[in-house]
Amino acid sequence: MDTQQTRQGIGYALGAYFIWGIAPAYFKLVKEVPPTEIMTHRVIWSALFMLVLITLSRSWQQVRTVLAQPKKVLLLAVTAVTIGGNWLLFIWAVNNQHMLEASLGYFINPLINVVFGMLFLRERFRRLQWLAVLLATLGVLVQLWQFGSLPIIGLGLALSFAVYGLLRKKIQVDAQSGMLIETAWLFPLAAIYLFGFADSATSHLSANPLSLNLKLIAAGIITTIPLMLFAAACARLRLSTVGFFQYLGPTLMFLLAVVFYGESLTPDKMVTFGFIWLALAVFIVDAVAFSARTRVRVT
Repeated sequence: MDTQQTRQGIGYALGAYFIWGIAPAYFKLVKEVPPTEIMTHRVIWSALFMLVLITLSRSWQQVRTVLAQPKKVLLLAVTAVTIGGNWLLFIWAVNNQHMLEASLGYFINPLINVVFGMLFLRERFRRLQWLAVLLATLGVLVQLWQFGSLPIIGLGLALSFAVYGLLRKKIQVDAQSGMLIETAWLFPLAAIYLFGFADSATSHLSANPLSLNLKLIAAGIITTIPLMLFAAACARLRLSTVGFFQYLGPTLMFLLAVVFYGESLTPDKMVTFGFIWLALAVFIVDAVAFSARTRVRVT
């Protein structure tokens, strides 16, 4: 892969995961709004933001090129549903004191990316990668066996986002066009729900304080920018390489949950986190060693 493209991909991945890592702080600011309503605002304002962005960047030709391929448009409907479910689960978790489990999900996600890369993209699985995945699996199984529970939220977030990343890489659509079409698929449902069915203290925008409405509008930016960065990273890097950077996001979430929002590490979470962190350590060591060996062979 071209060196410049690789550098760009690394920059995009770091930007995406940093924003995702601090995103829970934003959702805490609008916690009085029901998760389903926050979800609809994410979709509506993201779609409008994308329209403005594509117009300003004069990228409508790329959008028309994608729209001329019905198969890709239909596949983007699938990715839209996948990422929409991920958004809704994440918002609910953050605003219901499950930020730690959300961070666990995103710690697991890089390892699932590695498995998906092997199963669906024919990316080779190295020995230490096998060990990392085994350790992560053991962490989940120990929690199930010892404490009788599964980290459902964490697994749901990890799997949904891994599927989204895999599909976006397979579809091969540019970040802006893909994001616009995805939000366009979700826009009618979001608008019908918000303006036709939602009935809460915050669902009537004209009755809300201006500050709250501005925060809800900001959901479009908070949603769109990191997803575009992520899609751009996926187009430039191997899926397993993109997964390498994801430890940044959940680390920031973990720190926010424990330091700022008072969530406690229960014994079952401590066991699972311990295995996941060990797995990630093995994964990172393998990635660094493999990169060093590759550079030696090239030189």
